[in-house]
Amino acid sequence: MEASAKLSTVRLSPRKTRLVVDMIRGRGIQDALNILKFSPQPSAKLVSKLLSSAVANAEQKGVADVDRLYVKTIFVDGGTVLKRYVPRAMGRASKIRKPTSHISVTLSDTK
Repeated sequence: MEASAKLSTVRLSPRKTRLVVDMIRGRGIQDALNILKFSPQPSAKLVSKLLSSAVANAEQKGVADVDRLYVKTIFVDGGTVLKRYVPRAMGRASKIRKPTSHISVTLSDTK
């Protein structure tokens, strides 16, 4: 049985979030949550919340043993980019790009 969860339009860079997501792909739930708990990146907290949400979804579906769940797929897609401008010298302006991410996770209990 599979359970999934999605997090859309998070104000984190997809490139930096992928580094955190790559650490837990294919691991068991407890192992993944421990890795995220001690990871210093800001995106680790949001990914652990998303993982906990997916576990809650699995419990709601009626998975027999939640401890046997593992991260089947997890990926980060780029979302919309907020574009802002900051004034510079001699009347010019520079762009500021504020990227967003979409994170999706699927848990499974059979390998």
